[in-house]
Amino acid sequence: MVLVVVFGVALLVAVLLSGLAARTVLSTSFLFLLGGALVSDGFLGLIHITPDSEIVSMTADLALFAVLFTDGMHVSFPKLRENWKHPARALGLGMPLAFAGMGLVAHFLVGLDWTTSFLVGAVLAPTDPVFASAIVGRKDVPAKLRQLLNVESGINDGLALPVVLILIAAVGPASGHAEDSLARIALELVLGLVFGGVLPLVVIGLVRFRLLGAEARLQPLLPLAVGVILYAMCHLTHANPYLAAFSAGAVLAARSPEGRDAFEPLGEALAELAKFAGLLVFGALLTPRLFGDLSWGGYVAVALAIVLIRPVSLLLSLLGARLPRQEKLVAAWFGPKGFASVVYGLLVLQAGIPQGEQAFTLIAVCIAFSIVAHSSTDVPIARLFHVGDLAGVDGGDTARRAAAEVGHASAV
Repeated sequence: MVLVVVFGVALLVAVLLSGLAARTVLSTSFLFLLGGALVSDGFLGLIHITPDSEIVSMTADLALFAVLFTDGMHVSFPKLRENWKHPARALGLGMPLAFAGMGLVAHFLVGLDWTTSFLVGAVLAPTDPVFASAIVGRKDVPAKLRQLLNVESGINDGLALPVVLILIAAVGPASGHAEDSLARIALELVLGLVFGGVLPLVVIGLVRFRLLGAEARLQPLLPLAVGVILYAMCHLTHANPYLAAFSAGAVLAARSPEGRDAFEPLGEALAELAKFAGLLVFGALLTPRLFGDLSWGGYVAVALAIVLIRPVSLLLSLLGARLPRQEKLVAAWFGPKGFASVVYGLLVLQAGIPQGEQAFTLIAVCIAFSIVAHSSTDVPIARLFHVGDLAGVDGGDTARRAAAEVGHASAV
């Protein structure tokens, strides 16, 4: 119950300071991260959470599912078809370069074996626009830049997931049965897509059945019911819940626009709550001991991941692209390691691989520094584009609403 009280207090403080956060380097995401760290064993000792605690995996799993489910409802395939070249460059060239670059750095500076090093690279490959909301959440910022960051961050979650699962299988205890592991992963991914596509269609069909139908005030609960059933089905059958969540959201949005509109306010609020809870729990893992366990080479690797590997990779992918230099530099900087990396990092830790703890320490510290660096620079950089009133711009809600305008596609 202490954790519930801490979450409530952090939520209250975040809401009260959200206006200030929208105008300064402060961010609500950072507040939850800091709040979790302060109440953990490393500081006040109000709560005791370890990486293998059930609440860590459960909270992270639920949060990513909720975020992907609501993000799926923001997909605009017609807009995505119109503006695909710059995101395609970032995903087709920039992401593999960042993946390889991080793998090399993890191997030579941290001493991880090659497979684990590239696993770290895959975990840290996804980006998250939530921690750059003053950029992606303002129409004053050039549309092509917002679109590039949103579409890239949306799709790279899903591109990284199969790679993470395959590398875990390759280096894990069952690596001797690689073919069986790959077949299992493929089956889980396919089941996730099937469940995510079929279940919403069944529910939409029931709603449109002549003798049935949802009362207006209860309409927002229909997509919620789909999400709850889908989450349970995936865990009972070991289907991939993240691909299921996104595909279900996309199908609901495409086949039932009225249901999407009714659910949007509730869905956004639930996704934000889940994300904040996940950040609070993740923050509780950021103890002085964890930071002390990372070698000096690890800190150099973290710095390179944030200030060199991501920027250089994206700039190389955008060579020859018709974007102003300023927009290219901003896009190169804003590659925050987000919530998908938190979940994928926990998968690495819980897989029981030989260098799993060392890899997780590197991943966790990199995510923490990235959240601080990117969420504290989005407002100052937004002002470079002469953005006017920044009040009300903070958090994933604004970022995701802006994403709907530019065709945000996530985890597909």
